[in-house]
Amino acid sequence: MKRLYFAFFKREFPLKQLAMLLIVSAFAVTAGVKLYDVASNEIQVIDDGRPITVKTMGRTVEQALGLMGISVSSDDYISKPLDTALESDVLNVINIKRAVPVNIVVDGELREVRSYKDTVEEVLEENGITLGKLDRFEDCTASSEVVEDMRIRVIRVNEEIIAEEIDIPYSVVEKPNNTMNEGEDKIVVAGENGIKEKYYKILYEDGRPIEKLYVNESVVKAPVDQVVEYGTVMNFRNSRGDTVRYTKVLKMDATSYTASFEDTGKHPDHPAFGITYTGMRVREGMIAVDPRVIPLGTKVYVEVPGPAPDYGFAIASDIGSAIKGNLIDLYFDSAERVRQWGRRKVVVYILNDQSDSRWKENDSPCR
Repeated sequence: MKRLYFAFFKREFPLKQLAMLLIVSAFAVTAGVKLYDVASNEIQVIDDGRPITVKTMGRTVEQALGLMGISVSSDDYISKPLDTALESDVLNVINIKRAVPVNIVVDGELREVRSYKDTVEEVLEENGITLGKLDRFEDCTASSEVVEDMRIRVIRVNEEIIAEEIDIPYSVVEKPNNTMNEGEDKIVVAGENGIKEKYYKILYEDGRPIEKLYVNESVVKAPVDQVVEYGTVMNFRNSRGDTVRYTKVLKMDATSYTASFEDTGKHPDHPAFGITYTGMRVREGMIAVDPRVIPLGTKVYVEVPGPAPDYGFAIASDIGSAIKGNLIDLYFDSAERVRQWGRRKVVVYILNDQSDSRWKENDSPCR
């Protein structure tokens, strides 16, 4: 085959012409190479960290990338604008950083974006998302490196201080009242609850309360103590429904007497007949006592246990030679009543108010 080609050229072109053709062709190739070398620009494209260095006839960055078959989207980063003219006497370095898909979850919505930024913080700034001082991320940080299909969740955090009112229960102060009956009481100062405010810090994440922290408290209104007076005077209700107030109670034996000669040794014509030791004229409601046990002039109430009626209110106004210790002698107007009485067990109450008006009239007891 080679011989046929050679024979063809030899027949068609004389040897001199063939030699000249070869020389011209070689010169043209060499000149073309030199012209390309002079007219082309050297460019280095670093595409996502991978460098590619070539010579290109392109005059701008965009033309050069097109000749290299490299496309750049609007989301990608390129270190020089596409219409930048290439310099012929230096190495033109072009950095390209490819945008990757990133999912941002913030304020209750999902944003699907593309970004070439390096950190989470930069991606948020690029997309106009600002963070509050308490906001935080889930499963990453502001400085975390952005990777393809990364999920960035921003949790909005805020707090507020709230006040809760709590009643401060009032205290009850009890004071004795020596003029009131035992078992009775009365409110002399009404109690009022105070008010205390407790302050709490409520922490919210994406609008939901997640933590409640105690901060402090203060008293808004102090409570007012309720003052209650209670009676200290011992008392009981007798068979007639009267309230008998007393300071002391004695269990005693009781006999009875009249003003007769048999009981007193005095006849009616005796100047001292019917006159007690204290000078009062005798009548029912007067009793003879041992002054060492019950002082003369003491007002008492004589209670008879059981179904029999009480002797009632009385005054210690007399004495007797046989009346010693826990024995009293009750005066009756008739001998028949004395006989019926005999000797009985009684309860003697020393009355609380020895100046009771019941004893004023004629110095006689009120029964």
